[in-house]
Amino acid sequence: MTQTDRARNDAEGPLYADLAGDLNVSFEFFPPKTEKMEEQLWSAIETLTPLAPKFVSVTYGAGGSTRERTHNTVARIAKETPLAAAAHLTCVAASKAEIDEVADAYWEAGVRHIVALRGDPPEAGTAFQPHPDGYKGAAELVEGLRKRHDFEISVAAYPETHPDALSAQSDIDNLKRKIDAGATRAITQFFFEADTFFRFRDTVAAAGIDADVIPGIMPVSNFAAVQRMSAMCNTDVPAWMGRLFDGLDQHPAARQLVSATLAAELCRNLYMGGVRDFHFYTLNRAELSYAICHLLGLRPQVAVDA
Repeated sequence: MTQTDRARNDAEGPLYADLAGDLNVSFEFFPPKTEKMEEQLWSAIETLTPLAPKFVSVTYGAGGSTRERTHNTVARIAKETPLAAAAHLTCVAASKAEIDEVADAYWEAGVRHIVALRGDPPEAGTAFQPHPDGYKGAAELVEGLRKRHDFEISVAAYPETHPDALSAQSDIDNLKRKIDAGATRAITQFFFEADTFFRFRDTVAAAGIDADVIPGIMPVSNFAAVQRMSAMCNTDVPAWMGRLFDGLDQHPAARQLVSATLAAELCRNLYMGGVRDFHFYTLNRAELSYAICHLLGLRPQVAVDA
């Protein structure tokens, strides 16, 4: 095949035209701090609900700092929408009895899915210290939740290794402990190249972990902010990404278009590698995630009010 023939073959149709939409998606939100932020959150939920996500999750602040707001948001989603709501829950600064109390409150509110995490210390840069009467990590938290109620439980996974892990192997061993303790699935930290996920998926399989591992997708709405987050969670930011966002600080609309294109390309590459489940870190904004899902062939499945 000549280069001309190859180019013609590749250009026969749009890259996303033949994707079947045979996928599951989920979306992550964070609890709002102000009335304006609450309006933005519920606007995002309203926009994304027609895509019939498998579930939506709500984060839990460092040291349990958003405990009440997280609960209120999750309970409202469970009560007022058709969505399956998942609540993040961490071990930080809480005894087992306090965590039991939170878990019971979620169960009573109709929440059946917990995202169980070790959690970040209240003060950035400090080391995690278990509560004297608390769980030492996510694996123990999963075990405790399983004994309390029959929750569906998701846990975190780190394709580029958790910053606190002693080694990549110890991080995989910890993931296996969480799954063996009763977790249903693992959701990865965000990453920016498909090969990063594929290598991790192979490593997880080789370790005898047979639970689903769902890629976490972070559309880049603010490149500087993503650089800061990436540094904190040991995620590599490719040099080519910096070049593509260079010069767009004062052009938000163009930046959004570039962001959607890059995230959609990542998802398409994952899709072509057999991935059919995607978890989007929305940052309480719907546009980028909705556009990416549309490109992947997903279409509204529930009626939208006229």
